[in-house]
Amino acid sequence: MKKIVIIGGGIAGLSAGIFAQKNGFQSTILEKHHTLGGECTGWDRQGYHIDGCIHWLVGTKEGTPLRKLWDTVGALDGVDIYDPESFMAVEHDDVTVHLYRDLERLKASWLEISPEDKEAIEELYRDVKKLHSFNMPAGKPMDMMNIIEKIKFMLSMKDIGPVMQKYSKMSMQDFARKFKHPALRETLASFLPEGQYSALSIIFALGTFTGGQSSIPYGGSKALAQRMLKRYLSLGGNVETSSEVVGLDIERTVVKRVECKNGKSFKADFFIAACDARTLYERLLKGQYPDPEFEKRFSNPTLYPLASNIYVGIGYEGTMDEIPRTLKFPVRSVNIKLNQKQIEHLQMTHYAYEPDFAPAGHTVITFAINQFQPELEAWEALAKDKEAYAREKARIGEAVINAMETRFPHMAGKLKLLDVASPQTYERYCNAYRGAFMGFWPTIRGKSLAHTGRIKGLKNMVLSGQWLQPPGGLPIAVITGKDTIMRLCKAEKRPFVGE
Repeated sequence: MKKIVIIGGGIAGLSAGIFAQKNGFQSTILEKHHTLGGECTGWDRQGYHIDGCIHWLVGTKEGTPLRKLWDTVGALDGVDIYDPESFMAVEHDDVTVHLYRDLERLKASWLEISPEDKEAIEELYRDVKKLHSFNMPAGKPMDMMNIIEKIKFMLSMKDIGPVMQKYSKMSMQDFARKFKHPALRETLASFLPEGQYSALSIIFALGTFTGGQSSIPYGGSKALAQRMLKRYLSLGGNVETSSEVVGLDIERTVVKRVECKNGKSFKADFFIAACDARTLYERLLKGQYPDPEFEKRFSNPTLYPLASNIYVGIGYEGTMDEIPRTLKFPVRSVNIKLNQKQIEHLQMTHYAYEPDFAPAGHTVITFAINQFQPELEAWEALAKDKEAYAREKARIGEAVINAMETRFPHMAGKLKLLDVASPQTYERYCNAYRGAFMGFWPTIRGKSLAHTGRIKGLKNMVLSGQWLQPPGGLPIAVITGKDTIMRLCKAEKRPFVGE
């Protein structure tokens, strides 16, 4: 039985491990942290559970290819799904704009806010509705399809292809300017900062959400990863935690073994780097096996930006059943500056629908403050001074509480700071380059990456995970983990077992 060592126990690593076991390999996952799941995680603080990842998960709709894949790896098999009525509510002056799950309701509510935007609203409605026919492909990767399969795939994209092309070449700010009403315009513009960021990201999210393709599994992110781990172990897989890979023993074109920081080493026939791409190419391969596609992207953050966030966890002594699950509100009378940049909105998510996340009668709340360039570089520099870094995180946490008490006066004195994670937190625990929680962000001049994971010059090592194709995130991680084993089965001339 041939052996596979998988570097990284996130969703891609778990997916690769599950399919490795299903297809007759003996695999071992090496994970830096003591808990598997990578950035799909959560943590406990002062009696509360902070969910650290899933805002919505693409692939929750029964009967779709991606849902079948999630079920196969144990992530959603038998799990109840929470369907909030809105994707997000955004406040602007005295108007609240809802991004409802019901697309008809969304259109009607926007028309009520701004009848003069009828043309732009109906255009958005038509385009989003076209995306309802889209199912994220979770079968064969393109490089393994025959000509007939490729033609069928292209035909399946004939309705949504023009929509995706249209918004991929439109900046978020230009998209927002299509709307006359300041509340609608601000709702869209606040998703991404000024620049060349493509509007495709919000259109795709609205398409999957209003089409019933994406929602939220009960139990949260860590529970999802733990279900995958349980499935992997039930298939005979091995796990080594607290085993950060720091070196590779390479002879000519073959990786012989990996060496861990804890002194352990592991031999295998094949090695899968289900980890951060920068970590693989720079730290493990030491720049000796460069990939031009990744080099082009990492060296040009303007065309290929990364995004992370500051993640603030707050405990509230009360319930929030009447407040939308995710609410974005303007910051008033509170000065929240990060890297000399004023924060004008805060995006709040509460977990009232998860009673086990907080003590009885209490609610856990999170705030995600997106960070792009140059903020990511500023956090790198700040983290070098541990005391200054700790002070800045505490300052941000208290400022968020002050902003929340200003917006919700009845909560004054009932809020407590649980935790503040920065981009450097994700880099420290997950080796995520600059704390990136997804791959390269889509811009109107950037080109999409479609990578097989092959490393030129190495015969038995590949990259797997969300870095291989847009938009990144958990769906791409679980798909590419499976694809990696599918390609390996083809190379080994053995049939692939997918169910």
